[in-house]
Amino acid sequence: MMAMENLDPTPPVSGMHLLAEPSLAAKAAYDKRWQRIMDCVALKQSDRMPVALFTTFWLAKYGGISIRDNMYDYEKVADIMERACLEFEPDITTPVMENASIGNVLEATGFKQLQWPGHGVGDNQPYQYLDREYMMAHEYDDFLLDPTGFFLGKYLPRVAGAFEGLEPLASLSGNMYYGISFASILFCLPQVQEALGKLAMAGGAVANHMNKTGGLVQRLRCLGFPYGFGAFSGAPYDVVADYMRGAKGMMTDLYRHKEKLEEVFDKVRKLVIRQTIAMAKMNGNPLVFIPLHWAPDAFMSQKQFEKFWWPSFRQFMLDLIDADLIPVPMWEADCTKRLEVIKDIPAGKCIYWFERTDMVKAFEVLGDVVALRGNISASALTTGTPEDVDKEVRRLGDQVWNKGGSLILDAAFGIPDESSIENVRAMFSAARKYAG
Repeated sequence: MMAMENLDPTPPVSGMHLLAEPSLAAKAAYDKRWQRIMDCVALKQSDRMPVALFTTFWLAKYGGISIRDNMYDYEKVADIMERACLEFEPDITTPVMENASIGNVLEATGFKQLQWPGHGVGDNQPYQYLDREYMMAHEYDDFLLDPTGFFLGKYLPRVAGAFEGLEPLASLSGNMYYGISFASILFCLPQVQEALGKLAMAGGAVANHMNKTGGLVQRLRCLGFPYGFGAFSGAPYDVVADYMRGAKGMMTDLYRHKEKLEEVFDKVRKLVIRQTIAMAKMNGNPLVFIPLHWAPDAFMSQKQFEKFWWPSFRQFMLDLIDADLIPVPMWEADCTKRLEVIKDIPAGKCIYWFERTDMVKAFEVLGDVVALRGNISASALTTGTPEDVDKEVRRLGDQVWNKGGSLILDAAFGIPDESSIENVRAMFSAARKYAG
């Protein structure tokens, strides 16, 4: 097991880069920033309240480029990210290339679940998720019996064009003895060979993306800025609801197929946790970002939340903690009614990031269990003034940090794309002024 405080949150980078090492001053700054985050996790206060720079497409505004350029031009994004870090001096930075510079990867894989700037939406419009049923209700049994066969034969071709043609490979499951040798005939089928060729090309695009991302991480490290997380993941319920059944399908399943849901969520948890732990360990960073879409108070009753949503996610977080990782669930919208339930987690092991939940109430209920992150309102940053933002930061500083809370200051769900540059400057300036 790796000690969290000794982890160096820097993903490995391809040997194609000749990497410089940070100066002694940069390393000292890096270590101090990272320690502030680890102190928060451990429910200890450091020298000042840490502040995060997390964005999707706001960097395009900051750098004066189109959102489409943000999706496709690695070099421009890296330069802008460096400028932003040098100006704002965040304690952890956003994985901007991983969530907002993936146009080449999405095109190469023929991804169907998103429209993105320059592909389905305008050059200066954000993502549009296409909420559909990518797995039918009657296919739960197929998924539970043979997840790999189901993914190859049905799911992957539905969500990404590069996988179309792999359907025959679903029949590999169940082969045995020398029948396995005969099953190799599937790989000479024209549609399979075509799909494998497309996937090889897509893999090259992904490798280039990872190399560019690793280069930016190292570039920021040499300037003294730690990266914000080592893996991206999802709650079992949300994975099924968002990416497989769709919103309507999942909501009806709570009534029509509820007898299967517990088994499905458990299977998804085991599959997703394996990938998540592997990614975090490969990247050498214990922070696991988990945006949560179906936990808010308004999305389901408290009884449904406690029966269907919370048990699998609680176990998912325990799995991460057992792997010496730090869950960072991002509780979207308002989850104030959930606070008493979600405090049932080992103390000093997680960061709970809240979007619109009452942060003072969250501190009262959870302050001795988890570190908190957030939640400068999107309204203040997008339509307010620097004075409004200053007031928001002061409120959180006075009512949480200055009362002994472990708080990482951030916007509600990262900096909104429309935020004025002056308001973002005000947020970072106030963070040092009121909780330093």
